Order: sequence, then C-alpha cells, then structure tokens
Amino acid sequence: MDYPAPTPKQLGQILKRYRTRRGLSQQQAGSRVGLKQSTVSAIETDAAPSRVASLYRLLSSLGLELVLRDKTMHPGDRKSRREW
Repeated sequence: MDYPAPTPKQLGQILKRYRTRRGLSQQQAGSRVGLKQSTVSAIETDAAPSRVASLYRLLSSLGLELVLRDKTMHPGDRKSRREW
C-alpha cells in the first residue's frame, strides 16, 4: 500500500500511525536503529528539520522504504497534494 506524504509534517504523521499500529513505542522503534526517543518524536512531529539519515533509520526500524514517484504521472492525485 502506498502512503502519499507530500509534506514533511504528513510524513511524520504517517510514521507515527504506522509505529502505533505495530505496537511500538517511540523508544522501542528508535532503539532498533540507534535513535533516541526524542529524535523519533521530532520526526513524527515534523520531519522537515530532521536529518535525512535519521529519517532513513526510522523508516528501516518500521520496515518501511521511501518511494519517489513522478507526480505528473498521476494527474488525478495532483489536486489533493500540497507542495511544501
């Protein structure tokens, strides 16, 4: 299943939802990949100021991968997406 995240804040919300569905605390998710709980919290609040490396480590902890898609290929979806 795809999880469109056109803004850093939306990415953080998706990661939080996914983490809670897996039954993981922020501490548990972070400890899997050497991130502090505060780093996980910061990414979930708004991923924009987070380091890219930390973001990728959290994605790995949750068994997720970042997928880039040319949004011009999906013109119907474009209306619902905001640019950040």
